[in-house]
Amino acid sequence: MGCVAGHSKWANIKRRKAKVDAQKGKIFTRLAREIIVAAREGGGDPEANPRLKAAIQRAREANIPNDNIMRAIQKGTGEIAGSHYEVLYYEGYGPGGVAVLVRTLTDNRKRTAAEIRHVFSRYGGNLGEAGCVAWMFEPRGLIIIDREAVDISEDDMLLAVVEAGGDDLKTAEDSFEILTAPEELHNVAARLIEQGIPVAEAQVTMMPQTTVTISDEENDRLERLLEALEDLDDVDEVYTNYEAPAPKFNNPAFNR
Repeated sequence: MGCVAGHSKWANIKRRKAKVDAQKGKIFTRLAREIIVAAREGGGDPEANPRLKAAIQRAREANIPNDNIMRAIQKGTGEIAGSHYEVLYYEGYGPGGVAVLVRTLTDNRKRTAAEIRHVFSRYGGNLGEAGCVAWMFEPRGLIIIDREAVDISEDDMLLAVVEAGGDDLKTAEDSFEILTAPEELHNVAARLIEQGIPVAEAQVTMMPQTTVTISDEENDRLERLLEALEDLDDVDEVYTNYEAPAPKFNNPAFNR
């Protein structure tokens, strides 16, 4: 457990949220797909299915009506008919050799593969074989606290994270970021909320085990590639091993 200052993911997440707000129809579709897949794979009870619980929370944050959420759960459990969505990952490299891992939710493998391949080719990337970059990432729970929404010192925040059962803490100018085991994400978030600390974001993400740096020109090209991937209807999340300039978490287990 440690506390380190530096760059945060919060700015990027806020940017993505702002973009999503301008595309409500698309985010509704994506979140409904996530609920369907989560319910199909883990059952329709959110208390016994952490992935479904997280998807429902994200849907409510996006102001998706409860009726829509319930219909998506019922489609997933087979109570009502619906499209069969599956989770597929695509892997490749962006400008500067940056590893890119794309998580999709799709009901048409051929369409999704063609769209992903086209974007990689058009924006200077290379779509690779399965397994070419996935080994660079590991699933981690990530909780983000917006520092504008909480009046707490770094030392007190560290104590709160320890008490909540978090694994590590990173401090940035605009946020606190807490790492957890994926299965402990929502328990840790709930304990923080019980301590009066509002949680801005709680998600299972794919954390790169090592990061790379690239030139400003390559960064501009990479951003265009990532934005084009995120704009695809079937794309749920895009992960890379590029963070600029992001320090590593203090826990040696994450700094291999």
